[in-house]
Amino acid sequence: MKKTLLLIFIVLSILKTFSQEFSINDSAVISLITCSPGEEVYSKFGHTAIRIKDSQKGIDVVFNYGIFSFQTEDFYYKFIKGETDYQLGIYETNFFLPEYAARNSMVWEQILNLTPSEKKNLVNLLMENYRPENRVYRYNFVFDNCATRPRDKILEALHGFVRFKDLSDSKTFRQWIGIYTGTDTWLKFGIDLVFGLDADRNATRNESMFLPEVLMAEFQSGQIADPKTGIRKLVSDKIVLVNKKNEVEKSTFWLFKPFSVSLILLIVGVLLSFWDISRKRVFKPFDTGLLILTGLGGVIIAFLMFFSVHPLVRQNLNILWMNPLNLILAFVLWIRPLRKGMFYYQIFNMLLLVGALFSFALSSQVFNDACFPLIVLLIIRTTSWFAITKRRIYRNRNLN
Repeated sequence: MKKTLLLIFIVLSILKTFSQEFSINDSAVISLITCSPGEEVYSKFGHTAIRIKDSQKGIDVVFNYGIFSFQTEDFYYKFIKGETDYQLGIYETNFFLPEYAARNSMVWEQILNLTPSEKKNLVNLLMENYRPENRVYRYNFVFDNCATRPRDKILEALHGFVRFKDLSDSKTFRQWIGIYTGTDTWLKFGIDLVFGLDADRNATRNESMFLPEVLMAEFQSGQIADPKTGIRKLVSDKIVLVNKKNEVEKSTFWLFKPFSVSLILLIVGVLLSFWDISRKRVFKPFDTGLLILTGLGGVIIAFLMFFSVHPLVRQNLNILWMNPLNLILAFVLWIRPLRKGMFYYQIFNMLLLVGALFSFALSSQVFNDACFPLIVLLIIRTTSWFAITKRRIYRNRNLN
C-alpha cells in the first residue's frame, strides 16, 4: 500500500513539474548524485543520478537511469541472458533521497561547474533522452549502466573536454568488483565462476567509471579544458545529502564461507576415497551430489558463454571443471551396463580437470580460491573411481 501511494505521489509530482515547458534559469544548479552501496545484490555497487535544482522556478528533480522492474515478463531469464532493459526516470528529489536514507546509504552531491550554456545543453540532452522512444535502453553492467549514462551526457554537454587524473592503482574488472563483494563471500564466488578471461584485463580509466564511487572520485579531480574560458574545475563543491548511520557490520561465520565449505568437502571426499578403496566400492550418493552441483554450474557457464550478451563471461576456463556433462554423468553413474562407456568418458574428464588445475596454477584466468579444493576433490574422486572400476572391468573381461 505504501509503495502504491508513493508511486501515485511521484507520478503527480512529475505531471506537475512537466505540465509546462522544462527550462531552467542560468542560476540553476546541476549536480552529480552518488549513492553508496546497499545490502541487496542489485545495489551492491552503488548508484548515480543527475540532480537539477532551479529555486526560482521551483524545480528540484532527479534524472535516474536506474529504473527497472522485477515484474517484467521473463525478468530473470532476460537478466541472465543480458537482455534486461532499464530506463530513464524523472522524479522529485524529495522522493529520491528517502529511499537511500531508508537503506542506510551515504548520498553525496557534487555541484558541477558548468556555464549557463552547458547547463542548457545538458538539460536538452536529458529531455531528448527522456522522450518515450529514447528513455529505454539495454542495460550492460560494465559498459552501459546508471553511472556511465549520466557521465556521458555531462561530458557531451561541455564546450570543452575533461582532463581526468591518471589512475595509479589500475585494476582489472574482477578486482574492481571484488572491492564491493568481498574476498570470501558467496556473491564473489558466484561472480568469479561466471566471469571469464576478459574480466582479468585491466580496466581503462573510462571503463572503471562504471562504478559510481569511482566516477565520483574522477569527477572530483577532473578539470574542464574550455577553449573560451580556459581551465576550470569540473566540480565546484561537494556536500553530503544523506549521512550513513553507524552499523555493526555483519560477518558470516568462517565455517559457512565458500573456501571453508569447499575445504570441508575436500576432506570428506578424501576420507570417502580411502574408505571406497578399502571396501572396493564407490560411494555413489556423494559423487552424484557433486556431479549434479558442478553440472548445473557448468550449464549456467555454458549458457553465458554461448548465448548471453553479458560482457566478461566469454572464454571461461571454469567450464573445464564445471563440466555441463557432469549432469548426465550423475545419472549414468547408477546404470551398471554403461560402466565401460563411462570409464572412457572419465579419461576425457580427467584431462579437463588436470587442465583446470594447471590453469589455476599458471593463473591463465583468475579462479576463486574456493575453486582449488573443489578441483582437487573432483580429481581425487575420479581417480578413486578409476582405481575401483578398472579392476571390475578387467575382471569381467577375463571371466568372459
